[in-house]
Amino acid sequence: MFTVVIVGRPNAGKSTLFNRMIKSDDKIKAITDKLPGVTRDINYGVAKWEDKTFTVVDTGGFFPEQKAENIIQKQMLEQIEIAISEADLIIHLLDGKEGLVPDDIETARWLRQTEKEILWVVNKIDDPSKLSRIYEFYSIGTEQLIPISALTGYGFEELIEKIIERLPLTQSLKSEEELPKIAIVGRPNVGKSTIINALLGKKRMIVSPLPGTTRDAIDAVCTYYGKKYLLIDTAGIKRLSYYKREISQQVYVEKLSYFKALRSIERADIAVLVVDATEGIVNQDQKIACIVAEQKKGLIILINKWDLIPQDERDRKAKIFAEEIRRKLWFVDYAPYLTVSATNKTRLTKIFPIIDQILEEYAKRVSTSELNKLFNQKLKDVVLSSGGKELKFYYITQVDVEPPTFVVFVNDKSAVKQHHIKFIEKLLRETFNFEFSPISIKVKQRK
Repeated sequence: MFTVVIVGRPNAGKSTLFNRMIKSDDKIKAITDKLPGVTRDINYGVAKWEDKTFTVVDTGGFFPEQKAENIIQKQMLEQIEIAISEADLIIHLLDGKEGLVPDDIETARWLRQTEKEILWVVNKIDDPSKLSRIYEFYSIGTEQLIPISALTGYGFEELIEKIIERLPLTQSLKSEEELPKIAIVGRPNVGKSTIINALLGKKRMIVSPLPGTTRDAIDAVCTYYGKKYLLIDTAGIKRLSYYKREISQQVYVEKLSYFKALRSIERADIAVLVVDATEGIVNQDQKIACIVAEQKKGLIILINKWDLIPQDERDRKAKIFAEEIRRKLWFVDYAPYLTVSATNKTRLTKIFPIIDQILEEYAKRVSTSELNKLFNQKLKDVVLSSGGKELKFYYITQVDVEPPTFVVFVNDKSAVKQHHIKFIEKLLRETFNFEFSPISIKVKQRK
């Protein structure tokens, strides 16, 4: 798919333009804030304009190499270089409110060396009365500037038309919206971004020992034996009670990241919960698993940092984890788990056959005749007593997929308890091979 990369110095409005291009203001696709440098990672989205589709890439604020003062800024620069290497068109976004600065000239010089096609776009031109702001930017060395306001939409259609003019006549690649979506979730600093980088084979995410490095939910396409998957890296989820009533700028960004992580789980087909092998399953891991279970998403548990467990301790530690998962994550007892090392890339690719199996089960449909054959064998003429009430099961039918959803008809809905639901779930799993997929069972009373 044709790829457009947005580059510019911090706080030029790149994420605001990105959100407008993919029509995702309501989804808060990229975190935007007046605090410079809020966007750290590169962020992918799909823009659709009439019958045209193209990929848009939002990048962190550009720092010339000599001004990249710390490890995160240097990694940001490295990521921008990766994004630009994949670009078909670059938008150099300039800040029309602050005016031309030396960093803009340095960025323009650097971009020209890539030999990619570039559009120079001056942002924060809210209406025609502010057009005079753009003239100083001609000294950057271009004959054409496109004035826009990413916030209000002024000049936006002209920019889109310039992009559309450059699109190839035919596009045959599969839309990312159609790919299986896998959300990588977990507490801060458990190794989520390192796992994605290992799967992608390149430094797609910023990796740092500092907790909370990833603050946006970041998408990346991963290919395994010819099959494509959309991986979603999310900010580490912290307890919501962590946030104080008086919210500073930093805490505001972290709070927004929390909700973006929840939205990532919402739009995913499967969540991969990463836990720290050196710490075990903690309360916050349970809460994240609970969020995934409530949304009826597929779940895989990755016990990461297994390389830090001494060799002679691993068998004993594996048994402890198996018991801990059974005891603490009993409500997702269908979820498979793997011990992995993102650093050493140990057993990471084993998740793909499991993902494929979950996706197959997630979309499975069982005929009503097969379901009721099972009911007739196991529950025909069975009358149970529940709290002094007589409970009788009549029949069952599947009403939906993703997740597989079943409706059971009974004589008295109020008499149905959780252990009855678990018994029916066990029957369905064993009979129709729903090994790893979540299942939803609803109860209705027959009139």
